[in-house]
Amino acid sequence: MRKQVLVLIASIALGAGNAAAQDASGVLKAALTAMGGDNVRNIQISGVGYVSAVGQAFNVLDEDYPRFEITQYTRTIDFGTMSSTERLTRRQGNYPARGGGGTPLVGEQQLVNMVRGRFAWNLQGTDVVPAPAQVETRQIEILLHPHGFLRGALAAGSNATAFRRRHLGRPVTIVSFTALGKYRVNGTINEQNLVENVQTWIPNPVLGDMLYEVRYTDYKSFGGLMYPSVAHAHQGNRFIVVSDDAWEIRAADVKTNVDVPAPDVPDAVRTATVPAIRTEAQKLGEGVWLIGGGTHNSVAVEFTDFVAIVEAPLNEARSLAVIAEVGRLAPNKPIRYVVNTHHHADHSGGLRTFVSEGATIVTHLGNREYYEKIVFYPAPRTLQPDRLSHTPIPTGLITPDVFETLTQKYVISDGKRTLDVYPLQGINHAANMLVAYLPAEKILINADLYSPPAQGAQPPAAPTAAMTALNTNIQRLKLDVSQHAPIHGRVGTHEEFVRLVGTGRN
Repeated sequence: MRKQVLVLIASIALGAGNAAAQDASGVLKAALTAMGGDNVRNIQISGVGYVSAVGQAFNVLDEDYPRFEITQYTRTIDFGTMSSTERLTRRQGNYPARGGGGTPLVGEQQLVNMVRGRFAWNLQGTDVVPAPAQVETRQIEILLHPHGFLRGALAAGSNATAFRRRHLGRPVTIVSFTALGKYRVNGTINEQNLVENVQTWIPNPVLGDMLYEVRYTDYKSFGGLMYPSVAHAHQGNRFIVVSDDAWEIRAADVKTNVDVPAPDVPDAVRTATVPAIRTEAQKLGEGVWLIGGGTHNSVAVEFTDFVAIVEAPLNEARSLAVIAEVGRLAPNKPIRYVVNTHHHADHSGGLRTFVSEGATIVTHLGNREYYEKIVFYPAPRTLQPDRLSHTPIPTGLITPDVFETLTQKYVISDGKRTLDVYPLQGINHAANMLVAYLPAEKILINADLYSPPAQGAQPPAAPTAAMTALNTNIQRLKLDVSQHAPIHGRVGTHEEFVRLVGTGRN
């Protein structure tokens, strides 16, 4: 009898599983038909909108990401080849010129982003720029498209599941499947069989498994194709901080089966790989090195029995390379401090790695709440685990002794050498911006405010607002500077800076 009951339970479970799969397929096919997508090979969207600099908010707790106006937008998606060509023209427009990510944008900028299968690249004019690190994100973005979601969920092997629920007082169906072997993609289909929301999670060094969702509203018929005239995307954690609006496109025209071939993959893209991380140490003084070799620099300062690092940019891989280089330059000396100039994602992406090595973060008091609540909270990091995610944190939050915060001058010293850290005033790039200064060596370390022009490059016709603000702070703090060591670019003299800013040295 017990065996018969077990067989019956197993049969019911198997039947329920098959019913769920069949239900998902039926829901998806009904939605594809209702949205006019049964015979659609490709789709082309044209419109306007805005795009944000994700992770570059002026004040991440209180303000959204800085935005740029999109004056022209065209995206062509070919579902058969999983390819996309996105062309957009962006400008600062009427959006506030504060925050990072290229803010303020001078003039207009044309961007062309492409993907086909496992290859991704950009166009700068006619120049092909491989973008192998963007392949998976761009493939996922095709699946976040309403018709791309339906096709992806219906594809063989997707194993899509569906269940009914109520959302905002009305019934909807949630369809879920796994893409590229690791990304859970969920779509919400309403009673009119229209896709109104698609979401997934992508890895982010700062936020961990970061929500990426697109909400679709104001559906209209474009030649028989039902398409949302407004697509609004979120990237971030909107439940805790304000910053999460990534982009919005308002469709003016949508065409299907256009006579536009899927893009051919250039040979340079087929052979491109993600560049290996490398470090190059440049000695700035006795026991002081700029560690470059990539898009971002760090500065290592050796003390009697420890090392301090200024800036932990990008991600764990970059930070591990910097840590290894410090071990070579200053053997057997622990990294006790990591100075964080500001909270922007490309400048804080390696902080967790340095903390896992035992370092204390020196940052502005205004950044601490964000780091505690978001960056160091033990949230899931299943897509790209880092070292700290494997480290038990008994209290559930990062311990207080990980931070040294400041609102005025802070000094790191061993009694012989000092590294001074100062908060700046009047900076539009980020709230709570810091610089580091070595008074004996007269070296000023800044991030994003001033980078000497590359060798042979044309100097700027006029100083930027950030350069002028930095100069004002140098004078206010009465700093005697000989060298500028930027987090981006090459080291330069203060005389060169003075010429570019157009003011005299105090």
